[in-house]
Amino acid sequence: MNHPAIDYPLGPFTPSPLNPVLRPGPEPWESANVYNPAAIVHEGRVVLLYRAHAEDIVSSIGFAASEDGYTFERDAEPVLVPEHPYEIHGCEDPRVVKIDDTFYLTYTGWDRKTARLCLATSTDLRHWTKHGPILPGLNTFAGLRETPTDEWSKGGVILETPVDGRYLMYVGEGNVYLAESEDLLRWRLVDQEPVLIPRPGTFMGDLVETGPQPLLTRTGHILLVHNSAVHMPGGGVYYSCGQILFDPSRPTVPVAAMLEPWLEPTTDADRHGLVDNVTFVEGLVWFGNTWFAYYGQSDTTVGVAIFRPEEER
Repeated sequence: MNHPAIDYPLGPFTPSPLNPVLRPGPEPWESANVYNPAAIVHEGRVVLLYRAHAEDIVSSIGFAASEDGYTFERDAEPVLVPEHPYEIHGCEDPRVVKIDDTFYLTYTGWDRKTARLCLATSTDLRHWTKHGPILPGLNTFAGLRETPTDEWSKGGVILETPVDGRYLMYVGEGNVYLAESEDLLRWRLVDQEPVLIPRPGTFMGDLVETGPQPLLTRTGHILLVHNSAVHMPGGGVYYSCGQILFDPSRPTVPVAAMLEPWLEPTTDADRHGLVDNVTFVEGLVWFGNTWFAYYGQSDTTVGVAIFRPEEER
């Protein structure tokens, strides 16, 4: 991603008054809910690869593009659909990064029993080659709660700049782990212990999960934007967004963390939907001298929050 030098924390971001920028569409496969998009700038436009489904909640990944970051035209057909047993009930929650001439898309394969982090590659964002689950056996909820099987992984975000000859990927829902690769296709855990865990009593109290792709700051640190959740006293959850800083010489050890969320539910669309009280960011791009952070609003629509650095000077 080409962007100006950034500092930690990145922001402040302001939700756009134009939200939602993407709503359920006319096609059956996206008729009920659209949310949790990956975002990337390609050929002078912002491209969203967004999760979408009908009332059956079997997700596919759709393609939408914008000249201004707010108004999107979408393809009539999804670009990624369930095909294999491990994803038969959904291709969910994508993240995307471009390295050299290849786009790397991580997504969740869902079979209604467990979630598996999967990988696909493309050269044009529309035609994808699937490489299947990439971290078999990992359970990112280990130590937090029981899962239907002893395997559960999602939310892989790849740092596009290699560190000491290896690529890094933060991964996880519940806890966050660090994986590494030399070729971007075969991945292994750096450590069996998580690098980020929930912090009781804070907005990160019950769950942490990766957001969009990590960035390098002006000081060379790794900035990881993340999502967090707490269980509400009366039931339900509350999802908001934070930022964590890592030293690339020790990428498993956080060196700074926001104490308050930079994005949280504030509007009716954020607070009411398929799952209430959710702002879940998965897309972050630099476009038109502006940072655009795209997020799912209550698992129903897509919103964007913006940050223009020159306005902070």
